[in-house]
Amino acid sequence: MNAAVSFIGGTNGNKKGLSATLAANPGDLKLRASLSDTNFSDGSTLNFDDLFLSVEKPGSFIIDFDIPKKDVQFQFMNTFKLEGKQINWSYTHMRNDHRTVLDGTLVFDTAHKLSARHELGSFNCKLKYSYVHRGLTTFEPCYDLEKKSWDLAVSRRILGGDLIKANYETLSQVLGVEWSCSSLVNEDGRVKVFVFLKVLMLETYSDMDLRVSASFNLAEGFHTPKLSVQSMWNFQA
Repeated sequence: MNAAVSFIGGTNGNKKGLSATLAANPGDLKLRASLSDTNFSDGSTLNFDDLFLSVEKPGSFIIDFDIPKKDVQFQFMNTFKLEGKQINWSYTHMRNDHRTVLDGTLVFDTAHKLSARHELGSFNCKLKYSYVHRGLTTFEPCYDLEKKSWDLAVSRRILGGDLIKANYETLSQVLGVEWSCSSLVNEDGRVKVFVFLKVLMLETYSDMDLRVSASFNLAEGFHTPKLSVQSMWNFQA
């Protein structure tokens, strides 16, 4: 059985936080326990706001348990072929919110995809088209039928794996820019860590990712953007 631990730390304005996930893979299942929104209130105390438990069978189902809210979310997914084209679909139900969402993606080829998302019993429906140009640049226009507005996301791979993404929401006039960095890690993308426990030496590996994002509200003119920085460490044993 494989096990992994992930830590995510970041800052958003004056707020600092830390989240952690413990994952294990017994057989075909994936088990996860997550603590999120763990805030440093004044540098001395920790407030654990959310605890989540999850059971997943990849490509089949995910069941999430929100312990503080006593809520459960079910998601079922599958893939099938229609006229030689691949269709991915998922059914998600949130018990406490009494919401059910259907997602579907029609894969024309490796460069072209058409996706739809609809919340049953409402007018909440979004259509998104994805086009990958030469395997590096992705264009994703999205139309919200309920709000009758367009969004556009553009992303590009650079520097041997880094990803730069820009997203513009026409209704709110908010422009978001994000840089996901992996080029600052060692050449093999991993840092070897040795952990000594009593008389045993456990050899683990860690992957590090850095994410920097900025948000501009263009409706208010050009002002200082909202910045956030997030780093993630993944340890595998």
